[in-house]
Amino acid sequence: MHRRAGLSARLKLTFSYAGFVLVAGTLMLAVFWVFVLRWVPTRTHPDEYKQEYDSVIIVTGPGRSELMRGFTPAAVAALAFLLVFGLVGGWILAGRMLAPLTRIADAARMASHGSLTHRIRLAGPNDEFRELADVFDTMLAQLEAHVAEQQRFAANASHELRTPLAIAQTLLDVARNDPDHDAAELIERLHSVNTRAIDLTEALLLLSRAGRRSFTLESVDLSLMAEETVETLLPLAEKHDVTLETSGDVTPALGSPALLLQLTTNLVHNAIVHNLPDRGTVWVHTSLRPDAAVLAVENTGGMVTPELASTLTEPFQRGTERLHADHAGVGLGLAIVKTITRAHNGTLTLTPRPTGGLRITVELPPAVPAAEVVRL
Repeated sequence: MHRRAGLSARLKLTFSYAGFVLVAGTLMLAVFWVFVLRWVPTRTHPDEYKQEYDSVIIVTGPGRSELMRGFTPAAVAALAFLLVFGLVGGWILAGRMLAPLTRIADAARMASHGSLTHRIRLAGPNDEFRELADVFDTMLAQLEAHVAEQQRFAANASHELRTPLAIAQTLLDVARNDPDHDAAELIERLHSVNTRAIDLTEALLLLSRAGRRSFTLESVDLSLMAEETVETLLPLAEKHDVTLETSGDVTPALGSPALLLQLTTNLVHNAIVHNLPDRGTVWVHTSLRPDAAVLAVENTGGMVTPELASTLTEPFQRGTERLHADHAGVGLGLAIVKTITRAHNGTLTLTPRPTGGLRITVELPPAVPAAEVVRL
């Protein structure tokens, strides 16, 4: 966008400084005129330098007109000097004052051209310019991390979407080259591959919608959602010999019912899939604190290091092994949980259990203070 040419900020500040200096000088001369020159008597004849009164000679100084003739050129010269001094000094001072803004503008220009690694790192006193530069550096760091995360996500999503398409293409090539191939088996495998591609696409769309925060906040009871999720996933848990246990009181949270149900479902499903091969357990607990509504999902399973736990919420990151391969998922379960939690201004914590497995805690803004829930 091109703007109309005009005075630069440095020129404007220079003229402002010079104007202030000139006005200050003019005011000083005006004060001198009002409070000094007006007390000097006006004389009409130059011969009045000497007056004799009773044989006493009184010598008087120059009159007002003589002082004005001598003072005016000096005053004009002084004002001219103040104007030049104000312009030169204002130009220098404005340059020094605007130097931090120049560095910030250079950094912004580099960022607009795609370079996000540059930092201002402004030295000096902790003033407004330093604060602005620090805020800009923080913004650049966050933007760089966000862009890198989006690039990784795009690359991983492309890879994940390409996999089922490549499998489907291979199956079709085999069937075309082998007319006697079992059509029922081909259809079943294509159905499985297509289902995985649909699940991945729906997960990506859900991740996008949750990140936009385009939902209405309502009061949601996390304990009822936990019970509904456990009831829905009970057949899956029984199939894999996993016991589901729920506990907790009424836990009203502020959020989207659909998204929070998806969050709870993903957590419980993840806890079932990542569990012991037999006789595993999943605990779902809800509680209400004065500052947060808490949903905790804990499961048995393999040992998880803190380093691995810190990466599980990244898109397409999976644990060491999925013990139930028939529910391999698309690698977005906990990433969706993280996005939904962040969209609700909540916090997500993953803590490895000493005996194996994970404890995942979601803290959300409460819809009702804990004291009122107790009274109810």
